[in-house]
Amino acid sequence: MNRDDHIVHGFKATLVARAVYMVSSALLMVLLARFLLDPDGYGTLYWVIGIMAIVQLVADLGIGKSAARYVSEYGNADPGQIPHLLESTLTLKIVVIAVVSYVLVLFHEQIAVLLGEPAAAPFLVAGVLYIIARSFSTFAQILFQGFNHLVYSAAVQAISGVARLGFAVGFVLAGLGALGAFFGYVVGYAVSAAVGLVLLYYGFYARYEPAERYEAGLSRRLVEYSVPLTATRSANVLDKQVDTVLVGVFLTPTAVAFYTLGKQISDFVLAPAESLGFTISPNFGEQKAAGQLEEARRIYETALTNTMLLYIPAAVGLAIVADPFVTMVFGAGYAGAVPVLQILAGFIVLQAITNLTSDSLDYLGRARHRAIAKGGTSVANFALNLALIPTIGVVGAALATVATHTVYVAVNLYIVHLELDLRVGRLARSMGLVCAISGVMAAAVLLVTPLVSSFLTLIGVIGLGGIMWAVLAVASGMVDPNDVRAAIT
Repeated sequence: MNRDDHIVHGFKATLVARAVYMVSSALLMVLLARFLLDPDGYGTLYWVIGIMAIVQLVADLGIGKSAARYVSEYGNADPGQIPHLLESTLTLKIVVIAVVSYVLVLFHEQIAVLLGEPAAAPFLVAGVLYIIARSFSTFAQILFQGFNHLVYSAAVQAISGVARLGFAVGFVLAGLGALGAFFGYVVGYAVSAAVGLVLLYYGFYARYEPAERYEAGLSRRLVEYSVPLTATRSANVLDKQVDTVLVGVFLTPTAVAFYTLGKQISDFVLAPAESLGFTISPNFGEQKAAGQLEEARRIYETALTNTMLLYIPAAVGLAIVADPFVTMVFGAGYAGAVPVLQILAGFIVLQAITNLTSDSLDYLGRARHRAIAKGGTSVANFALNLALIPTIGVVGAALATVATHTVYVAVNLYIVHLELDLRVGRLARSMGLVCAISGVMAAAVLLVTPLVSSFLTLIGVIGLGGIMWAVLAVASGMVDPNDVRAAIT
């Protein structure tokens, strides 16, 4: 199997699993928001999950991603070091998680009071289990990426989504409310973590014959490289979660529900770009080591053009139909999420580029530079949220996200250009054509959107936009039906 076929195969597997994960997440979102929880309960649940994501930064650090980088590097160069790498990584991870869990149990009541929500204390205690389960589930996925066995990584993610759906809905129906839904998340991640660790042990660790000695300095380099990865991941999680936490601190659980719903819909739309970025990124490390930067450039430029061809029109269309979509799918009680979703349509385009680029920079050895950029924009995002949320509410949080992420994406693209010498003129012409296609499609959707009166007519309008996009993409030459047919089959 050549490199392109390997990437396509990995992308298909990751996309299918991500589809399973996102469909299960979407079902859970709809069931909880529309039928099982009121906006207050829904907002409380995801406010606590946002807090747990920030706490988990300390529990995870950048250990898993650093190990994945060196697993990728040593897979061919010196496979005997891989068992030593995995052992030291797992030992360090367990120690850090134990310390964080102890602190959280000890101070959960004080943290709840500090955040202005004493009733959240039971969630914080349960959060210890959430952190452990999610940490090892994510760890397995990242390691499989390092081994470039994306089918296993995809399977672990799909299992977590399906299990989470079943247990969260079951616990809520049993009368446990938002706390039951939270425990559903815990059990879902625990199941996927168990599967992932078993696969990791029998499929990889046990398969390698350990070298007689652990390479001198490798464990130190593992920890050192985790530092910029930790900074980047911390900034990334803060970007994604601190706004949700601040909305809960300054406003109400219902406001959190509006903001969270807009972000969840954005995440659902972003699944294909995340799958593609996850798939292609290990290849950049391999190609840099082999001196094949021209091939890396070709892959990145093709991926970026195709991603923008999909996401710019999708974001435009979503902004247009946001009002009928939110009120018809989730109910009129969530109308406050409409302006959030319309603003976050711009974030979807930016995050699609980030999903394609961020992991690639890590494998190219540019983690430190990306960490600096991410750290700076995260601080700016935090400051903007502090200024805008108390004055203009959840819309302010969305505006802060889009503004700071624009700067971060620009820096990322510049770093990629330094590494791969991108053909800027060619990319600019492609982006201009994509924007033209998006404009024509948007005009057609705007004309018929006022006719939307039911869920069926909404589907019809979305379908019309999709048909317009497909026709224009093929007519412009940006999409070759034969290539699409070959990739699918």
